[in-house]
Amino acid sequence: MDIKNFLSESRAVSPVIGVILMVAITVILAAVIGTFVLGLGDQVGDTAPQASFTFDHERSTGNLTITHESGAAIDPARVTISGPIDEDGDAWNEVDTTATEISAGSSITVVATGASFDSGETVRVVWTSESGSNSATLQRWTYNA
Repeated sequence: MDIKNFLSESRAVSPVIGVILMVAITVILAAVIGTFVLGLGDQVGDTAPQASFTFDHERSTGNLTITHESGAAIDPARVTISGPIDEDGDAWNEVDTTATEISAGSSITVVATGASFDSGETVRVVWTSESGSNSATLQRWTYNA
């Protein structure tokens, strides 16, 4: 093999590689733009609010008071309380029929099924989007005997 001839030869595969790279970059760019255009439009308004809740359990009565401590104000129709509680619909606005908004300081009291919680039972504050397509557990409390 002649090294001088090898280094000075002008033939190469760079035009082919250049075309392949240009096509690959175009396809990747189109996929990224398409994802942003088609994906982000559907998510507006369907993200869970950031909120913090505290739970205060009275062992003698079995009452569990759930209080919104901080974070975004939430539509009470979008929030349900799930777990072993007495309320039928479990929706925040069904437990507190005067609630127009859940904001810092808002609270409700729920009662355990059978007047007391069993060890390991969990109560959750669950938010569901208006369309019903998304839901998220905002906070949960587990009874430890």
